[in-house]
Amino acid sequence: MDKSQAEDYLGSLLNKSLRITTADARMFLGQFKCTDSDRNIILAQTFEYRLPPRPKISEGQHTVSLDITSRYLGLVVVPGDYITKIEVEEFISQMRGQFPIEIGKGNSAVI
Repeated sequence: MDKSQAEDYLGSLLNKSLRITTADARMFLGQFKCTDSDRNIILAQTFEYRLPPRPKISEGQHTVSLDITSRYLGLVVVPGDYITKIEVEEFISQMRGQFPIEIGKGNSAVI
């Protein structure tokens, strides 16, 4: 991918919802606003999600439930050095014309 393709791709992500996972197992979900040469990412209207620490399972205990905690942060800078995964969150209504889906038996339509 050359520089102009990369810039076009980044431009296409503006204001889309990104899900960013960091090295400390936190996940940030917010609107992509900008990035820089150090791979830092700025997100607006951001929620942070954390997994609780793993509980110690005693013998005879069969099920454990882990609840994800969340909090609203607003505008955040996620340091590029800590980012392990970036995902674009899109809904079907945002992906019109990108892929065919099946409707009924043997029929297909492009959204």
